[in-house]
Amino acid sequence: MVYKYDDINPDDYIKSKSQVKREMTALQELGEKLVEMNDKQLATVPLDEHLLSSIHEARKMPLREARRRQLQYIGKLMRSADFEEIQAAVDKLQNVSDQYIHRQHQIERYRDLLIDGDKQVFQTLVTRYKDVDVQHLRHLIKAAQQEQENHQAPNNARKLFRYIREQITLQDGEE
Repeated sequence: MVYKYDDINPDDYIKSKSQVKREMTALQELGEKLVEMNDKQLATVPLDEHLLSSIHEARKMPLREARRRQLQYIGKLMRSADFEEIQAAVDKLQNVSDQYIHRQHQIERYRDLLIDGDKQVFQTLVTRYKDVDVQHLRHLIKAAQQEQENHQAPNNARKLFRYIREQITLQDGEE
């Protein structure tokens, strides 16, 4: 009997103990992200029923030892699940969340600069977003500035924020 060892690559099937531990930790961390998601987000992730019920159980547990063990169990269940598909769905949700946060910060910057009297930002908003009611925008800015000068609650600043967000959402929705 002749064995051909040339065709066998030991790296294909032998993993170090450290590599196995890194992979298990990655699965457990992914499980933690899944536990932190809301039901709407979880619905977009391809999970089997047993894994989904384990995630719901982990949510009910206090942040102690039982929850840690449950997260380890979720990581174990994920070994048999399609890890790449689950990770891709979680990454997609994270990307959407990052884009939303970026947009909110952009709107906050616009609002703050408008309240500070930046004419260039005002002009940019008016030219870039065609449906902006210039008179209404000026009124909101003036009210927010007076509110800030009088050290009042930022009600008009919030209205200005909402108005800018509406205009950006309308314009970006049409593209």
